[in-house]
Amino acid sequence: MRHWLLALTLAATTAPVAAQPIPPAVQARIDRILRRTQLIDGHNDIAEQLAESHGSSVAGLASGTDRWPDHPLMTDMARLHAGRLGGQFWSVYIDGTYTGDEAIRRTLEQIDIVERMIAAYPADLEQAFTAADIVRIHRRGKVASLIGVEGGRQIGGSLAALRLYYRLGARYMTLTHNQTTEWADSATDEPRFHGLSPFGLAVVREMNRLGMLVDLSHVSPEVMRQAIAASRAPVIFSHSSARALNDHVRNVPDDVLRLLPANGGVVMVNWVPGFISPARMAHDAARAAEEARLKVYNRASKAGVEAGLKAWDAAHPAPPVDVRTVADHIEQVARVAGHDHVGIGADLDGIDATPTGLTGVQSYPLLFAELIRRGWSDADLAKLAGGNVLRALRGAEATARAMTDVPPAMDRLPVEVPTPK
Repeated sequence: MRHWLLALTLAATTAPVAAQPIPPAVQARIDRILRRTQLIDGHNDIAEQLAESHGSSVAGLASGTDRWPDHPLMTDMARLHAGRLGGQFWSVYIDGTYTGDEAIRRTLEQIDIVERMIAAYPADLEQAFTAADIVRIHRRGKVASLIGVEGGRQIGGSLAALRLYYRLGARYMTLTHNQTTEWADSATDEPRFHGLSPFGLAVVREMNRLGMLVDLSHVSPEVMRQAIAASRAPVIFSHSSARALNDHVRNVPDDVLRLLPANGGVVMVNWVPGFISPARMAHDAARAAEEARLKVYNRASKAGVEAGLKAWDAAHPAPPVDVRTVADHIEQVARVAGHDHVGIGADLDGIDATPTGLTGVQSYPLLFAELIRRGWSDADLAKLAGGNVLRALRGAEATARAMTDVPPAMDRLPVEVPTPK
C-alpha cells in the first residue's frame, strides 16, 4: 500500500548518484570526517521491501533501483557509496501480529535476504559482527553490514531463538514494534504491563549477556525507563526522534534523553516527516481520516477510494519538511542528552515519504552540510556519524565479556497450543 505514495515521493530521483548541491570545501570536509569515522545508520528496511515487492530477490541492486517505478527503492550499492556509508544495520522486520513459530520462520527468511544481499555484492558489503569488524571493513572501502531484529515477538517467546539470531549476526533487537507484546508495551498500542513484564526483564538481561544492543525505538516511555534501569550495557534507539519538538508517540521524551549519559546510550534520529514535523503529523492525521471516510462511502470500490485520495492530495499538499527539520531533532537530542548520545537512523526503505532532498542513502552528506552550516565541530560530527553507536556497541561487547560466568537464561513464555476442532 505504501508504494504508490512512495513513487510520487521519489519521482524526481532518476539520477541516484547525481552531484549534490554542497560547496566543494564543505564536501571536502565531510569526506575527510567520514574517511576517519564510519558513518553508521541504525535502520534500513530494504530486506522487507525486497520480500514484499521483489519476490525476495536481491538482483539489480548495483545501481538505479529507481527503474522500478511502481516499487522504487531508496537503497542500492552506488548510492550507499555516494552517501559515504561506512556501516548499516539492516532491519529484519515482520508484521508484529505474527507470533510463535510463524514469527521465527518469517524472521529467518528476512535474515536470509540480508545474507544473500551481502553475498551478492562482495565488493560493496561485508557482514560485521563486532565493533572491530566495522572499523576494519570501513577501511577496506566497504559498508559494514549488521542485522537488527525489529520486534520482540520475533523470538516467539523463546530466548533460544534470541541466542540463535545473535549467532546469525543480529546485534540489536527492538523490544516491540507497533503492537504491545506478551512481555512489553508498545508506544502505539494499549499498555498491558506499564513497562516490562518479568519475562521482558529477562530478555534485557539475556541481551546484555550476549552483547546484543537493546533497541528502544517503538516502545512506550515506561519501557524506555525500565529497560535503561535494567540494562548493564548502553541502549540504543535505532530510529527515533525528539518528542519535545513533535509530540509523536514514536519520539523520545526529554526525561528519557536525560537518562542516556549515565547509561551511555544513543538516539539515532529518524527521518519520517510525520514523526519530526507537527504540521506534517497533523496533515497525515487528516489524510488518514479522509481515507477512512472514503472507505465508508466506497465499500465496493477500491478505485473510488484511490481516486478520492488522489483528489484530496491534490487539494491538500503536504507541508514541506526538509533537512533543517532533521537537524533540529539532532540538535535537540544533543542539547538534552549531549553530543555523545546522538546518531542517525533514517529508516529508509521503511517509510512512505522522506524530507525534501533526503530521498535515499546518497543523501547523508546534505545533513552533514546543514550541521556544518550551524557550526558543528568535526569532533561532534564524527560522534554523530558513528562514533557514538560504535562506543555503545563496544559497551555491549564489554558487558558480555563481564557476564561470561552467567549461564544462558532458560525463561520462556507459555506456548499457545491450538484447541482441536
